[in-house]
Amino acid sequence: MLRILAATFLACALSAHAQQYDLVLRNGHVLDPKNNVDARSDVAIRDGKIAAIEPSIPASAAKQSVDISGLYLTPGLIDIHVHVFTGLRHDAWGNGDLSVPADVMAIPNGVTTMADAGSSGWRDFPEFRRRIIDDSKTRIFAFLNIVGAGMANSDDAAEQNEHDMDLDALSKTIEQNRDIIVGIKTAHWQQPNFISVQKAVAAGNRNHLPVMVDFGWFDNKSYEQMISTLLRPGDISTHVFRMPAPLLTPDGKPAPYMLEARRRGIKFDVGHGGGSFNFALAEPMVKGGFFPDSISTDLHVGSATGVMLNLPNVMSKMLALGIPLPEVIRESTTNPASEIGHPELGQIAVGSVADIAVLRIDHGHFGYSDLAGGKVDGTERIVPEMTLRAGRVVFDLDARTAVPWREGHLKYATR
Repeated sequence: MLRILAATFLACALSAHAQQYDLVLRNGHVLDPKNNVDARSDVAIRDGKIAAIEPSIPASAAKQSVDISGLYLTPGLIDIHVHVFTGLRHDAWGNGDLSVPADVMAIPNGVTTMADAGSSGWRDFPEFRRRIIDDSKTRIFAFLNIVGAGMANSDDAAEQNEHDMDLDALSKTIEQNRDIIVGIKTAHWQQPNFISVQKAVAAGNRNHLPVMVDFGWFDNKSYEQMISTLLRPGDISTHVFRMPAPLLTPDGKPAPYMLEARRRGIKFDVGHGGGSFNFALAEPMVKGGFFPDSISTDLHVGSATGVMLNLPNVMSKMLALGIPLPEVIRESTTNPASEIGHPELGQIAVGSVADIAVLRIDHGHFGYSDLAGGKVDGTERIVPEMTLRAGRVVFDLDARTAVPWREGHLKYATR
């Protein structure tokens, strides 16, 4: 009897030792632009981090093994222009009903990290952090609005208040929340000057952070002047393909000042949104070799229920415009991670956090719309199959991690 018990104990111990990983994703095609990986590999996870990347890892080496043959395994997608400060304020992005729940729009779409783009200012950031950021499965960073009230109404009235651009109060909030605040945001400034941009850049210099600028639709000041003389290396111009910004030469080529701005280190972000993406700009810019640095959604109620839809859909539009898949992944993972000062994210590397998107590429005939009703035809569509956040499967479209219910010895609640 003692021999049997000893043998059983030894077998269990050996089995536990053999299962050195919590999860292994097998037979997937790993796309990791940061580390120049574009090959079929198995990826093992332990304690929320990537523990091994090998051509073949035995299924027996993990507590759970999932076959993802035919799918791409990429870093978790990173969306650096969203509005997720939900609240009861009517017709507002900040603490209002125009923002969307982060987890609802992130997790099913392969997104593991978001950066809220100025929904909150210093006045209500503590509430935003307590109620939304700290309580979400999705990792949420924030660009703090240069205006203390943030995006308090949809008509942008709050963001016109120069007297609410208090650099001392803003800097104090940043210092207390360095782990979350990754930049300064200015948007929708309607005056024929650059006061809001100048204040944001001053705040950026003071706090050693980048600035994200939403230039708006206004023709009372020069976009070229802002890009060429005000923004610093690392600053971000979002809504890069919004009309009527003069990004093209008369013969349809990317304007020289745009090329020079990129050479200086200015970053250009898609920020699709509900009114900020037009093929009339995007197609000639892309065909002229001017790809966006980062692909983002400008996520809010209006854009999520319109032709933007979600980040994989915007990424699919980039494919349709002719940007190769590895570059689309780079612009949705590695590049935005760098832009927000977190280069440790956006990669599949041993020791890095296991934020992972498993993506299916459907092939066929697909149509993609812009905000003017224009259409581009594509042959590929990106479909999220699984999302892992810190090693935990939080979305599984085809139930790859589940077991047949009749065979799984599952515990079902009974009356």
